[in-house]
Amino acid sequence: MKIHEYQAKEILRQYGVATSRGIACFNVDEAVNAAQQLGGDTWVVKAQIYAGGRGKGGGVKIAQSIEEVRELAGNMFGMQLVTHQTGPDGQTVHRLFIEEGVSIVTEYYVGMVVDRDSQRVCLMTSAEGGMDIEQVAAETPEKIHKLMIDPIAGISDDEALDMAAKTGIPDAGRDEAAALLKGLYKAFDDKDASLAEINPLVLTADNHILALDAKMNFDDNALFRHPEIASLRDLDEEEPLEIEASEHDLSYIPLDGNIGCLVNGAGLAMATMDIIKLYGGNPANFLDVGGGATAEKVTEAFKLMLKNPKLEAILVNIFGGIMRCDVIAEGVVQAAREVRLTVPLVVRLEGTNVKLGKQILADSGLSVIAAGNMADAAQKVVRAAENA
Repeated sequence: MKIHEYQAKEILRQYGVATSRGIACFNVDEAVNAAQQLGGDTWVVKAQIYAGGRGKGGGVKIAQSIEEVRELAGNMFGMQLVTHQTGPDGQTVHRLFIEEGVSIVTEYYVGMVVDRDSQRVCLMTSAEGGMDIEQVAAETPEKIHKLMIDPIAGISDDEALDMAAKTGIPDAGRDEAAALLKGLYKAFDDKDASLAEINPLVLTADNHILALDAKMNFDDNALFRHPEIASLRDLDEEEPLEIEASEHDLSYIPLDGNIGCLVNGAGLAMATMDIIKLYGGNPANFLDVGGGATAEKVTEAFKLMLKNPKLEAILVNIFGGIMRCDVIAEGVVQAAREVRLTVPLVVRLEGTNVKLGKQILADSGLSVIAAGNMADAAQKVVRAAENA
């Protein structure tokens, strides 16, 4: 789950991470009032969307008068902001963050992610703040410094100071930087985050360290422990079909192809999409019904896929472990009848109760194309889509 910059900063401040002052706004008048409340003579008007690269896309502007704040806010609200992370369609701006101007001396990068190899949280810092960190990693990886954090001990004072020094933060700001790194990790750990990023972290003209930007993502599977995080979800930033899928406990991501995929298990779903591509097809979606699918859930999955006007065939690929093939077969039959399925349907079943599952499909009277294995299923569904 993602949240907005202003929400991430609010969380980080609870853990002692110093941030620039700002106020979230939902209309132009609120933006003007925010600038007046913050005071000063320079403000930063920031679009709030779930994507990086906002500045390059025109979503971060500096205003040097109240009237300029009004003008910029008027231009940003409702704009379709396109960045390298939004795709060509961009994202509609519904929220702004008005921040006080800050006198910046130097910019740095700080990030935390879960490192699967070491099974620890990895702290990354770099003197190349404000840059796309992917570009820095690709072109000058030696400029990225890493610390694998002991999950029991956390970050020690010495480790935090050492990372601050390696990043190039001068003595005058090093203690504040070390305290910020420790606070960032505490927030990451307490809130079950999957990513935390401050880009840029800045050294100000008066030698203070501030988080000028902030990004946090959270583990969906841990949200039951954090209702205060779940309540921050902004449905305007999510695909309507993905929202609908989550209401039925389905993992669904729309793609640009014409072959619907209904699979149990994320790994098998990825493999299914790969083999469809291998045989010349194009998946229309990622759809994982999980290990506890019911007939009702399968029906909802079919309804989601059929909302795609490009859909020309569906492949159901199930490996029954915890999930029983007969339950899936009953769901497929119920779904096909309820939605009055008109596109070709290819089904490959394997695993628990597979014989019973296949018998249910055979006795259903539906026009189901049976497949013996994944390769057979992929070839048949690609051919069916081509002939649709």
